[in-house]
Amino acid sequence: MAINLNTIVSFIVIVHLVMSAQMHPIHLDSPAPQPHPPQSQPPHHNSSQYGTTEGSLQPQECGPRCGDRCSNTQYKKPCLFFCNKCCAKCLCVPSGTYGNKQVCPCYNNWKTKLGGPKCP
Repeated sequence: MAINLNTIVSFIVIVHLVMSAQMHPIHLDSPAPQPHPPQSQPPHHNSSQYGTTEGSLQPQECGPRCGDRCSNTQYKKPCLFFCNKCCAKCLCVPSGTYGNKQVCPCYNNWKTKLGGPKCP
């Protein structure tokens, strides 16, 4: 009785896969979503200065603030990139779409290698 070599190899591979699946079961269920605790606002939430003074933002608030800051530019992608980078470092974004950088010295004073403003 001659047994084909391919049949033997296939049998060994199948046995190996079955044993591996028993030792390391694959769970295709997605984990249940976990509730997130409510995020508290910083204690110094002053509506007129909030987000415009250095350190007054939380990192997750940078995206919406930079979206507002870069809303009028035709160079939206680089504006958003550098604004988010500056906000992550300084935790503030000046109000408006242009200027007002004096309220956030970190944002205002961060310069490029050539001495130009880094933050939009």
